[in-house]
Amino acid sequence: MAGTFRIERVNHTIQRVISEQLLTGVKDPRVGLVSITAVRVSRDLAVARVYWSILGDEEARERSRRGLVSARNYLRRAIGRELRIHNAPELRFIYDDSIDRSIRIEQALREAGVEPAEAVDGGGAPERDDAGAPATTGSGGSAADGTSPDDGEDAR
Repeated sequence: MAGTFRIERVNHTIQRVISEQLLTGVKDPRVGLVSITAVRVSRDLAVARVYWSILGDEEARERSRRGLVSARNYLRRAIGRELRIHNAPELRFIYDDSIDRSIRIEQALREAGVEPAEAVDGGGAPERDDAGAPATTGSGGSAADGTSPDDGEDAR
């Protein structure tokens, strides 16, 4: 759908503008090293939910939240200029705890004696052959036929 594509484009633009402004425009020291992880704008472009994250304790998180709320109108003006719209979306800042959750999961796995890469099914460490070397597959050659993609063969 064309409308969905436009919304996604607006989401990415708002995320980029806010990220840039936090690095260069917002002078509030409370903001700190905030990462904007996602933006979801409503279909009517009236509201943008801005998901953010920061590494640190609860105090640093609250300090950053207050700084973001304080910079809200400044950020809306920057978004309005970039999108060339008169009424920029209302910004609602929502803390994204996915990084915190992933850290807790990794810690729990390590405490259980499982390395996080081992716990990933199919997406973790590469498969290994009997000698411990990464297994090769595909048409680029394999150890079985003694060729590799860089053996001088012209792959036209």
